Amino acid sequence: MRPYLVIASINVLKNLELIRDELGTTGTKVIVVDEGSQEVRSRNEKILSSLEHAFYGPEERERWFRDRFGACYQKYLQVIPKRAHAETSFGFLVAFEEGADFIVELDDDVFIMGVVQGHSENLFGEGGLTVRSKSRWYNTLDSIAINTSGRFFPRGHPYSPDTRVEDYIWEGSGGSCVLNMGHWVGNPDFDALTILYHSGMDGRCGIRGERLLREKVIVGKGTYFAVCSMNTSFIPKIVPAFYQLYMNTMGVDRFDDIWSGIFLKRVADHLGDRVCLGKPAGTHDKRPRSVFKDLRSEMDGMVLNESVWRFVDGDLSGSSYADAYLSLADLLERGASGLDNENYRKFLALQVEMMRRWVEIVDRL
Repeated sequence: MRPYLVIASINVLKNLELIRDELGTTGTKVIVVDEGSQEVRSRNEKILSSLEHAFYGPEERERWFRDRFGACYQKYLQVIPKRAHAETSFGFLVAFEEGADFIVELDDDVFIMGVVQGHSENLFGEGGLTVRSKSRWYNTLDSIAINTSGRFFPRGHPYSPDTRVEDYIWEGSGGSCVLNMGHWVGNPDFDALTILYHSGMDGRCGIRGERLLREKVIVGKGTYFAVCSMNTSFIPKIVPAFYQLYMNTMGVDRFDDIWSGIFLKRVADHLGDRVCLGKPAGTHDKRPRSVFKDLRSEMDGMVLNESVWRFVDGDLSGSSYADAYLSLADLLERGASGLDNENYRKFLALQVEMMRRWVEIVDRL
């Protein structure tokens, strides 16, 4: 099989240095989406020199779109946000066009051995337990042993009490999946509000994940979960429905992976495919950062997060990922039109526009 690893980073890729031999043995091609810094690239070039790899900064991305879309390339280039983690979307396009068998998305502060094998086993293996929830949400941190008492929720899990009820129904059925979210120990993926509440002034708090409790949990039809892209894999057929959205605009950021995961889960449910989480588990060594800056970036998104999943939780049409995703975009558009806040309506209207352009791009590759 031909795996691709996509990583969006402006840093030296120390985590890939540790798994260089594994990536070489598995024939993994590395796609680095960066901002074009030659100083950082020269150091990353040394780390990746023994692997097939490519760097895509702003200039390379513009050239890629111009080569494929000619005079109208700007319309499609605009789908990729600037200086936002959601730039990973571009790496998905490259991997899709080049015929990857599956794609791994990894953040540069997640250190993990066996990343390709672990994701491959969960994507294509037949094991696992299926969980459903009457509350419609599965708390991903219930799959992790935490170093302190209490129940915690990840970034992107709604705050509405009806989504935070532990009423799981477990079934013994497993199977292959179209997307797998790997886990990590160390710093959980909390939102800034949770981190601040627990005295995490530098973006980190004392709560730590200690070990993985369940290697493969298939999240059943009609149940959502917060997909964090730090350690995720998927098969190419879902790319038309897995745009990471247009972030770092209108005061909203850090919900690209959350909402793209919700949309993907809804489409996969409609098409009868499975989505799972579990292994491989790495270590999240989060860098210090301003919790207040993150809080500003997340607040409007947190407000919208209570509604976005409900907007798309309706009937879809279409027998392909592209067509079902367009149907979902219609649901999102209708739901957003009823919001009182004009800025929120404009923000979601922008997402719908870019989602439709994204499908156009994939259709032409």
